[in-house]
Amino acid sequence: MQKTAPASSPDAYVLALDGWRRECVEGLRAAVRSASTMEEVVKWRHLVYLANGPVLLIRAEDSRVLFGFWRGQRLRDIEPGLKPGGKYEMATLELHEGMAVDTATVRRLTREAVELNRTLGDPTLAAK
Repeated sequence: MQKTAPASSPDAYVLALDGWRRECVEGLRAAVRSASTMEEVVKWRHLVYLANGPVLLIRAEDSRVLFGFWRGQRLRDIEPGLKPGGKYEMATLELHEGMAVDTATVRRLTREAVELNRTLGDPTLAAK
């Protein structure tokens, strides 16, 4: 698989997508950004949202879009589809063509994830 250069900005990341993946990422991004004030960056070749450390990510792949939270295992009561995995209590929701997440759910997940970082601190430091 040939590596491509990372996007120069979050807007460039989205513009490089097409079809259902762009539509999905645009919807998630709009809901996330309306839910809380966070820094939005391209890190690890995908969108990452920061507030007292990393909060969540949006990653478009060839056949899926991942919507993940650093402390997502604590958010499974809001969205049971979050699958645990990785460090930092990570959990991700895997979206495929034709799937969507309710905007209100995305906003609630985002607000709760930001609050977890506010009260518990940066998840990457807490794990050390």
